[in-house]
Amino acid sequence: MSYSVGQVAGFAGVTVRTLHHYDEIGLLVPSERSHAGHRRYSDADLDRLQQILFYRELGFPLDEVAALLDDPRADPRAHLRRQHELLTARIAKLQQMAEAVETAMEARRMGINLTPEEKFEVFGDFDPDEHAEEVERRWGDTEAYAESQRRTAAYTKEDWKRLTQELDALHARMGDLLASGVPAESAEAMDVAEEHRRFICSSYYDCSHELHGCLGDMYVSDSRFTATYEAIRPGLAAYMRDAIHANGARAGSAG
Repeated sequence: MSYSVGQVAGFAGVTVRTLHHYDEIGLLVPSERSHAGHRRYSDADLDRLQQILFYRELGFPLDEVAALLDDPRADPRAHLRRQHELLTARIAKLQQMAEAVETAMEARRMGINLTPEEKFEVFGDFDPDEHAEEVERRWGDTEAYAESQRRTAAYTKEDWKRLTQELDALHARMGDLLASGVPAESAEAMDVAEEHRRFICSSYYDCSHELHGCLGDMYVSDSRFTATYEAIRPGLAAYMRDAIHANGARAGSAG
């Protein structure tokens, strides 16, 4: 079985001109010629082309590729092992670069300049950026979202630390009420829910009782938010939602 230069170009994703050049410099000389003098490539030629393209992808110049492949002492399996090692190292490097870019993107979305170490220190195991896309999709066109973006853009590392500590304290108090068997519709739970709403108002945007209720619903309907609250105390997501709605109903009846 042999293949034309056009077929090989299609297999390998290179141009016919590239194959002609490889032939001219002796890097990849076709094993056969047709009666009309056209190049014909064997399976062995394709194996060599694969090796050439591996080394080229790794940045080796053509003269070095030729020297490596034409070394009579070289074992074809050794070439594959070497290429595998080089490619594995390159993949690891590219993965590190991709992670660095992702970190930069997350920091930009938050509007604060934190190193990865600082960000971990501020937020611990909870990453607020995990929900950023969902929040923007749901409320990106609202004034509340725009107001939150304006406020948080000016926050410093210390601001984020303080806000995280305050929110953790609210969650802990709500979790303690749940653990003690206090109903979500109780005055104690509603009071904490109201503090939670006012925390949002003072820190991010004007959060009405109606909008607060929407947030409470999302704590249960969105598995990512649910997991965050369940990690604090099993059942806390639904308890938060119920306390928030009870507080909204209390405010409505009072009005």
